[in-house]
Amino acid sequence: MTALDAEPFDPAAILPDELLERFRVRAADTDRANAFPDADLAELKKIGYLAILVPEDLGGSGWGLAEASVLQQRLAGAAPATALAINMHLVWTGVAKVLADRGIDALRFVQEGAAAGEVFAFGISEAGNDLVLFGSGTDAVPHPDGGYAFTGTKIFTSLGPVWNHLGLHGLDTSSPDAPQMVYAFVPRSEVQTGRVVVRDDWDTLGMRGTQSRTTELHGALAPTDRIVRRIAPGPNPDPLVFGIFSVFELLLASVYTGIARRALDLAVTAAQKRTSKRTGRAYSQDPDIRWRIAEMALAYDALLPQLETLCRDVDERADHGARWFSLLAGVKHRAVTAAKSIVDEAILVAGGSSYFSASELSRLYRDVLAGLFHPSDPESAHATVATAWLGAPEE
Repeated sequence: MTALDAEPFDPAAILPDELLERFRVRAADTDRANAFPDADLAELKKIGYLAILVPEDLGGSGWGLAEASVLQQRLAGAAPATALAINMHLVWTGVAKVLADRGIDALRFVQEGAAAGEVFAFGISEAGNDLVLFGSGTDAVPHPDGGYAFTGTKIFTSLGPVWNHLGLHGLDTSSPDAPQMVYAFVPRSEVQTGRVVVRDDWDTLGMRGTQSRTTELHGALAPTDRIVRRIAPGPNPDPLVFGIFSVFELLLASVYTGIARRALDLAVTAAQKRTSKRTGRAYSQDPDIRWRIAEMALAYDALLPQLETLCRDVDERADHGARWFSLLAGVKHRAVTAAKSIVDEAILVAGGSSYFSASELSRLYRDVLAGLFHPSDPESAHATVATAWLGAPEE
């Protein structure tokens, strides 16, 4: 049974308009100051948002990915960087749910920690590592007690200033004939030892509030009870790999879909408020403007059923077999490219005022670009889909 069976799902009750308006006002200041949205996080913790994907019997809300997607769209429409930062925490709670739904209790500590207000960060990305989940340039050295020491550098580590636990991966080459990918969690206390260094280097074009700082690992210790999985490198059907890929792609698509909706709303408002000096009529009556907004709405409307269907398929353990990865990469790619196009069109509808840095559309224009860099990037998405339809390329 899900929370949806127990009570109606009302995203506006969980993230009410007045809360989102506070986030929206603060988003501009957070962007300008290149700071982490601490006040947003405090309010999200207070309402239990960190545990929306945690079962009710463990202290969470018991929602599924389908409901989390809607909530993340709503949050992103107010504060994209806040939504993207929280996304990375929700990825781990979502993976915990995917595994638990399939009878694997390896991430129960993530669920319990999230219910207690602890923040879990996502430390997978590495410079130049286009293998992503299937390989790592981080060394994972086993300790006699069963723990691991990780040495390497992770990039785009969202929630850099505030995480309590860093979920990461590394490669154990201690047995040359059988290297293993090791997935584990390192506690924040490793920052105090100096074995983890969180650089203050996040100075970007957009999504500034995520504070996705570079993280250096200098023998960072993950204890035995935080070693989640050891699996062979390379493409792998392991439930953990599927869980990370599916939740990551779907929640990312949700954030950018939320940005698309906000841009569409701002364009509609601008069209209704602006008046043509030539005709004396509102821009909402101009056929070219109407065409632009229709194009935006057509692209946006197509995203919602795709997201809902794939989220429910994960929740309900649908079997798409080998097509899963292409479906997931595809929806993320379409959401990002559609959102980028919608923001572009919204700026044209709003006119020159949107070019000023004080404009919300100006910030959305910068924020939406971040979607191009998240896995699966355009090249990877196309390669994955081509392989699904044409088979692997010849050597």
